[in-house]
Amino acid sequence: MGDGNSIRTLKEFSIPDYILLPGAENRGVYHVPACPVVVFINSKSGGQLGGELFVTYSSILNKNQVFDLGVHAPDKVLHQLYANLAKLKHNGDNFAAEIQNRLRIIVAGGDGTASWLLGVVSDLKLPHPPPIATVPLGTGNNLPFAFGWGKKNPTTDIQSVVSFLNHVKAAKEMKIDRRVTTLTEVDFGTILAWSAYLKLGCTQGWFLSSLFQSSSRNIAQLTKVKIMKRQGQWEDLHIPRSIRSIVCLNLPSFSGGLNPWGKPNRKKSIYRDLTLPYVDDGLFEVVGFRDAWHGLVLFAPNGHGTRLAQASKIRFEFHKGAADYTFMRIDGEPWKQPLPKDDATVVVEISHHGQVSMLATPLRHSKSMHDDDPSSPSVDHEEDDSSDEEDDSSEERRKFGAADTFKYPEEVDIAHLS
Repeated sequence: MGDGNSIRTLKEFSIPDYILLPGAENRGVYHVPACPVVVFINSKSGGQLGGELFVTYSSILNKNQVFDLGVHAPDKVLHQLYANLAKLKHNGDNFAAEIQNRLRIIVAGGDGTASWLLGVVSDLKLPHPPPIATVPLGTGNNLPFAFGWGKKNPTTDIQSVVSFLNHVKAAKEMKIDRRVTTLTEVDFGTILAWSAYLKLGCTQGWFLSSLFQSSSRNIAQLTKVKIMKRQGQWEDLHIPRSIRSIVCLNLPSFSGGLNPWGKPNRKKSIYRDLTLPYVDDGLFEVVGFRDAWHGLVLFAPNGHGTRLAQASKIRFEFHKGAADYTFMRIDGEPWKQPLPKDDATVVVEISHHGQVSMLATPLRHSKSMHDDDPSSPSVDHEEDDSSDEEDDSSEERRKFGAADTFKYPEEVDIAHLS
């Protein structure tokens, strides 16, 4: 890496200290980098790979433009950087203006880490927000996969990192819908407890009823589901009796590249007023599965879910009686959600909340409304018939080789299964 060509290559990505550190001396900078980057790395992701990536990036770039997320909060880093850029531009620094216009962000971590960065960039309301490239360093790596960055953990040598930087330089900017998920507990019209999960892009909330409990064999027994289409009114979502779990998606895949709906049936799509799944149309896909453990369905031959609807908002209302809890997951992060034991209602709502910018390679699976050829994502199978009301759970278990009496041991927390 000591030859002249390599040094010139890295200059295309480097940012001088006086841009990054308020009060640092401007020693005279004349070359404007084509693709200045700020790098955020979750050093705890990917086993030792996160730490190794941090060392490699720090060795070939200015160490002050590479940040360990375990040490530096990204909102504080970006707030300081953009405040300094604003000050320099106000003083007539054209170089600072070019850095801001060309800046790109690299984030290395899992889907949760990437969603965190997307949320930070959106919430800061930065002038000319930088687009984000994702290094797959988690378990599912669904977000990197959807935008062409792969789903396997990367190698950490200098040559591989420089190659990734060059792909970032050549990548295309794409808008992606942002989602906000709120969880509210209401008792007689009074909000008792409220918490919000700001998760972007690959909002993957799935709501499970146990396949092995006869009292909760259908997701409709757990929750009442309502959807809103664009600027319309709330309407009840019909859920076939056979549906045991629901996934809400804004990407063409989930759980590391699994295709959830097979090949959309054109006639059914027209009848149900469904369009192709785009990441920037303000709508997300609502997909139902006949198995609470929908990952098993997708790994099975010809396995896929059923597109139930497209919506700009969806609301799940959980009431007393159906079950003590349900399992939920957002952007790869699972949790066990207690359900009401009295007259209270637990409400989970997912809604559209603006857009953020991603960087995508030619290998991307995500589709935009603004593509020159906005064709459907690559798919293999015909969509399931959602009108099928069959509810034979014993037959479903046999398909996956599970005995009728199969149960997970009590000490196994299925919230951590993926």
